[in-house]
Amino acid sequence: MNHASQELLDLLDLELLEADLFRGIGTGGETSTRIFGGHVIAQALAAAYRSVDDRLCHSLHAYFIRPGDPAVPVVYQIDRTRDGGSFTTRRVVAMQNGKQILTMSASFHIAEEGWQHQHEMPKIAGPEGLVERAELRAEAAKNFSEKHRDEFTRPRPIEIREVAPRDFFNPEPTGDTNYMWFRMPDATGTSPAIQQCLLAYASDLNLLGSSLRPHGLTWWKGGIMTTSLDHAMWFHAPVQFEDWHLYSMDSPFSGGARGFNRGSIFAPDGRLVASVAQEGLMRKLRQKT
Repeated sequence: MNHASQELLDLLDLELLEADLFRGIGTGGETSTRIFGGHVIAQALAAAYRSVDDRLCHSLHAYFIRPGDPAVPVVYQIDRTRDGGSFTTRRVVAMQNGKQILTMSASFHIAEEGWQHQHEMPKIAGPEGLVERAELRAEAAKNFSEKHRDEFTRPRPIEIREVAPRDFFNPEPTGDTNYMWFRMPDATGTSPAIQQCLLAYASDLNLLGSSLRPHGLTWWKGGIMTTSLDHAMWFHAPVQFEDWHLYSMDSPFSGGARGFNRGSIFAPDGRLVASVAQEGLMRKLRQKT
């Protein structure tokens, strides 16, 4: 197992402080300047799972309240909202320095049979032959100062291959539809609950970027402040995240300094395993005079 994968799995191994109170690592994962949103969501879901026995999460709804500080551990408080015959509901509050940085509600459901239908998986070229994110970053790193180059190119736990990658610094305006393949090979052998946590972590990657595409914007181009405001996710089928999954994303709307984004995650056999929605801040930065 590579170091980045082990680091992510370690993030999900929360320390029990007392009943329904857990502590998670703040460092590691996708970013180092502030805690990656998917990091906190994945830990919050892992904490909720520590109070649930015989059912899997079918949906979660989270609000990001404050930026997380990677230098400080995150404390997760579980509220056992309801234990029903078919559904279990949990509320999770993530805190640093006594202040909330995220609140999340998650619902868990027993396995049941029912009518089935789904939208078809988009007919998109497979991951074979597409360039790995690490290669694209290594090429673009020459535009960074030495100070930021190591952070930009360090190994990440999730393998990503974008179908139509854009220029990091000078992107052309384009459609809001955005496809990428992603996986974590070292997810092999993990429990169904951890598989969901890993997919929840990865679901925050590139999603907000969908609302930037029509405007020719990226985080690295500058002139914009972005951050995730909320994140909702629905799990439809079991996850095997060691395999390639297609993340189909779009952004139906942006306005009022916010962008709305949607995502559908398909297993390699075409099953729709999860749906995602997120609103993010898209604030113009004032030019310094």
